[in-house]
Amino acid sequence: MGVTVRTGTFTPADRRAQPHRYVTVPVEADAAALSVTLDHDRSAGVLDLGVFDPSGEFRGYSGGARDRFVITEDQATPGYVPGPLPAGEWHVFLRLHRVADGGLPWEVRVSTEPARPDPLPPPPRPGARPQLTRPPAPGGARWTPGDLHAHTLHSDGTQTIDQLAVQARGLGLEFLAVTDHNTVSHHPHLAAAGARADVTLLPGQEVTADTGHANVFGDVGWIDFREPSAVWARLARASGGLFSINHPIAGDCAWREPLPGEVTHVEAWHGLWDGLDPRPLDWWRQVGGVPIGGTDVHDAARGDLPGHPTTWVCTSAEQPDVLSAIAAGHVALSAASSAPLLVRCEERLVAVNAGGTRCVTGEALLAKGPDAPGRGVTDDPADLGPAAGWHVLLDGSGRVRALTP
Repeated sequence: MGVTVRTGTFTPADRRAQPHRYVTVPVEADAAALSVTLDHDRSAGVLDLGVFDPSGEFRGYSGGARDRFVITEDQATPGYVPGPLPAGEWHVFLRLHRVADGGLPWEVRVSTEPARPDPLPPPPRPGARPQLTRPPAPGGARWTPGDLHAHTLHSDGTQTIDQLAVQARGLGLEFLAVTDHNTVSHHPHLAAAGARADVTLLPGQEVTADTGHANVFGDVGWIDFREPSAVWARLARASGGLFSINHPIAGDCAWREPLPGEVTHVEAWHGLWDGLDPRPLDWWRQVGGVPIGGTDVHDAARGDLPGHPTTWVCTSAEQPDVLSAIAAGHVALSAASSAPLLVRCEERLVAVNAGGTRCVTGEALLAKGPDAPGRGVTDDPADLGPAAGWHVLLDGSGRVRALTP
């Protein structure tokens, strides 16, 4: 047992040459734990942290959210995978996210002495789930509200899985995709946490690179973010998962990757969208695919609440689970779980909780903006009749409050 220390300095030229770096450290056969501490001046840059074992197998990633992790046989810091610690050369992964012009000194300290990850708080007690107005659906079908983008302590979120699930329940949601960045360490914990809160927790991962983010939904195994996005999409689909391009218009986090072949799903409505900027909807319409919504929950203390927007999914005998219904495009989006909602029921548009809104065709919205002509909604529910194409509900300020493809 012992301690290994590695040091160095990264420069902007290093980042341009290869932003993915590996620090090799020895682990002996009788190692009780693997404890890694990264030290660097965050005012001079940001280094993302992860680790791979001697065979190259993924053992965890925490990005810039942590500077320390512990892995043991039966426990690990969130974001990391517990299990055997094979002897050999382990590879501490550093992604050069940001490096100051003057350089970024760093130190990696690795110990194999006994250690345990920090304990997590006990699961909170679930409260009552509010009763939402459920829109009409064809015989045997059912609309279910949820959210398709959320983070926990397993990446850069501030809540445990249980805390997030209980919060989602308290807002009336019935499913939630947990999409931590570049890791699947949360997947083994989802079923139990979901059962405690009576919320279906979908396994997901936000594959994250400097040039774009994408959600992969389903228990498909770890997707290697170091590969091109076309590989992300191919691996996801080959394993029966869904691939969705996230927040394509989002500043530094916008999609700048080549399109990975056919685009099947796009996060057309992100939690930070103001409902007025036409660019996310225009991007989705240009690219195609099924539009979905995701809050991108990180920190409840700053107002990140699941279900803002809410993705409503219509399950049926043909698509009995949430992911199969999403794959089939049976979705509708609303600003929140209790906000105005527009759905299709047997080819007719039906608006719920929508009094005072205006129903507008999506193409008219993109062509003419919020002043596009539409039909006022007064009844609840309101049968707006058969209508082709995608439609939105606008409030009095011209903001999109609901969307149905």
